[in-house]
Amino acid sequence: MSNGSDPIALDQALASFDALWSPRVVTHVNDYDVRVAKVAGEHVWHAHDTTDEFFLVLDGELHLSLREPAGERTVRLPRGSVFTVPRGTEHRPYAPEGAAILMFEPTGTSTVGDRHDDLPAHVDATTGHALGT
Repeated sequence: MSNGSDPIALDQALASFDALWSPRVVTHVNDYDVRVAKVAGEHVWHAHDTTDEFFLVLDGELHLSLREPAGERTVRLPRGSVFTVPRGTEHRPYAPEGAAILMFEPTGTSTVGDRHDDLPAHVDATTGHALGT
C-alpha cells in the first residue's frame, strides 16, 4: 500500500494476487480505501446501508444488477466506465468474462455489505486485504 510518497502501478498491484472477489487496499484517501479486485462470475446480492459504493472498471466488463424502487435493472460497465451504487440499494456485481475493478469506499466497509444473501465459497467477506497478502 502507498504511504503517500510512492506511486502505485495498478497493473502491478493487480498482478500481485490471483484471488477473485477479494479486494486489496492500494491506498487511503482521508477515511476511504481505494481497493482493486479481480472478479469473474457472480458476487452476491447485498446492500450497504450507510454508504455509496463507487466502481471503476480497469479491464474487462462489469455488470451490476440493481434492485430499485422502479424495479430491477442491470447496468453494463465496459472498461473505463464508472458507476456509483447509492447507499441502501441492493446490488449484485458480476463479470461473465472477468474484469479488474477499482472501488472507493469508507475504510472498514464489508465487501458483502450490511445485508446479503448466503455467501458462496468463492466470495471473500472482507474489509480489504493489504497488497502482498
